[in-house]
Amino acid sequence: MSPKVALKAKSEPVEPERLARPLALLAWYDRHRRRLPWRAAPGETADPYRVWLSEIMLQQTTVKAVGPYFEKFVVRWPDVTALGRASLDDVLRMWAGLGYYSRARNLYACAVEVTREHGGVFPDTEDGLRALPGIGPYTAAAIAAIAFDRRTMPVDGNIERVVSRLFAVEEELPQAKPKIQQLAAMLLADSRAGDEKSRAGDSAQALMDLGASICTPKKPACSLCPFTDGCVARTQGTQDTFPRKAPKKSGTLRRGAAFVVRRGDELLVRTRPEKGLLGGMTEVPGSDWRAGQDDKLAKEQAPELKGLSRWQRRLGVVTHVFTHFPLELVVYTARVDARTRAPDGMRWVPVATLADEALPNVMRKVIAHALDG
Repeated sequence: MSPKVALKAKSEPVEPERLARPLALLAWYDRHRRRLPWRAAPGETADPYRVWLSEIMLQQTTVKAVGPYFEKFVVRWPDVTALGRASLDDVLRMWAGLGYYSRARNLYACAVEVTREHGGVFPDTEDGLRALPGIGPYTAAAIAAIAFDRRTMPVDGNIERVVSRLFAVEEELPQAKPKIQQLAAMLLADSRAGDEKSRAGDSAQALMDLGASICTPKKPACSLCPFTDGCVARTQGTQDTFPRKAPKKSGTLRRGAAFVVRRGDELLVRTRPEKGLLGGMTEVPGSDWRAGQDDKLAKEQAPELKGLSRWQRRLGVVTHVFTHFPLELVVYTARVDARTRAPDGMRWVPVATLADEALPNVMRKVIAHALDG
């Protein structure tokens, strides 16, 4: 047998391992499960609303960052019907600072649809959940497993890492996703006759916790892992090299200008179009964001206000990184007298109430840079 064939054979679990691993995983989870504000306590039934809300918030965001936002949302809107009867502006304001704002718009659209079309009750199948706004394959599987104990395995970044190491998956992500999905499903505990629950949700959450606390991206604590004896990557001493990933392509730098205008203790702002990047969010007026943007052309897009004769350029630039591109903004400031009217599509807001506006992080940076000193 060639070394390559032997390695492949080692990565495929034999029958005793296949049966033992899911049970070992659940036993570990019962002892070490994380206490999270959206997670049902042992013996409690999961609330589909809290599961859905947390899964949307956790997309591309850490547990630590999500915690305070989740708590604010459930206090303000304790169930999906309450959220579905809110306004999009209120939801965006509450979401401000969490980033990836299309999630907030999809969250609201989903709440409205569940309220109006489903009587405030979430569908309990993957297909039914996927038909809702903002719910893709992973989120549908996560809600189905955790909230409704459907026998399915959602695969997030933590689970990808655990599975790719456990079976030494050599293919690079994202091409390896189907194989990792198939292998992850093997870690679901078998249902037994007479059992009330398959514990599919616990299996999924156990793998998530394992990846978050033990099988971490750097320096995994392999000696504490329930799979320590059967992990192929650990046996090879290559666990730090998994999952294999294709080199990231960084987007082209875009540049632009932001214009911060004060009228006494007020600031000039506007609302971005509903569709597109940062849709529906509040911003100060600005130029287009373009690769190779010319400062002179960017400044020509400044708002026109009566009595404004000169823009003051602030030293330095504001930098921000979006998913697909980095951004640099030069910041111009100006003051106008107390009777100056806002241009069409813009409005004055008190600086003291900016925290109540749906300002994305990049605009918070711009305003802080403009008002500093």
